[in-house]
Amino acid sequence: MEESKVLIGTARNGHVRFYVGDTTKLVEDARLVHDCYPTSLAALGRVMSVTACMGLMQKEESQSVTTTINGGGAIGTIMCTADCQGNIKGFVGDNHLYLKYNSNNKLAVGLVVGTNGYLKVLKSMKMKTDYTSQVALQTGEIGDDFAYYLTVSEQIPSVVSVGVLVDTDYSTKAAGILLIELLPDHTEEDIVYLENILKTLEPISSVIERDNDLEKYIRSLFEDAQILETKEVRYHCDCSKERFLVNLLTLPKKDLEELSQDPNIEIKCEFCEKVYRFDKNDIDLVMSYANRKH
Repeated sequence: MEESKVLIGTARNGHVRFYVGDTTKLVEDARLVHDCYPTSLAALGRVMSVTACMGLMQKEESQSVTTTINGGGAIGTIMCTADCQGNIKGFVGDNHLYLKYNSNNKLAVGLVVGTNGYLKVLKSMKMKTDYTSQVALQTGEIGDDFAYYLTVSEQIPSVVSVGVLVDTDYSTKAAGILLIELLPDHTEEDIVYLENILKTLEPISSVIERDNDLEKYIRSLFEDAQILETKEVRYHCDCSKERFLVNLLTLPKKDLEELSQDPNIEIKCEFCEKVYRFDKNDIDLVMSYANRKH
């Protein structure tokens, strides 16, 4: 399976910016990490695909984007983090959901996500102040929710088409993302053009399944499409034992003292399922630093 990639470019005489990606391998790698059932995988894959593009929007290597969705549904929280290098990781609260809509037999992502909640975006600027914005969920189907977020919170009128097709063996058959943004100098004609595209837009996952030639597809939407960059995106978790030790330092001293009574502590990374074990020496080391802070 080829590495996932995203084409970035402009169209409509520079009035439109687009991100179009085949994220099949990215989503399949997430499935293997988390043992996701089809509806859980579709929800996670959709959020990961959009978040991957939002990560690529960042200009500096130290910047990253974390998206969190919780709509009060059975799946619980969905969280994904991506950077501008194409590294992305994510998880869902319940990996083992397989539910379809009776009306069309499609995976019931909106139902398991729910709409009684929020989409939150955190942009980490490292040395600078982090930026956080939050909107109410609109449909729970993910694409509409991110389009609403970009339009309302960032004042960027956007179209977001994202999808995941799951095979009978639960593997990822096809996954993709199409994100179109109207740039500040857009015209009324550009708005009408996008509205007409929306009326006939085919699910991006179906496009990828049939023919994953992304350049041909984007030129079928915009004759003057200019491809500026092609970026690989991949599932990558940067966790380590050292990072978890640093995170333990953020706990209140009372909690650390309670932990120090346990000779063996296990912490599992939610993003990659790896388990880290900490013995008394590890906790004593954290306690020594905590005592210095106090």
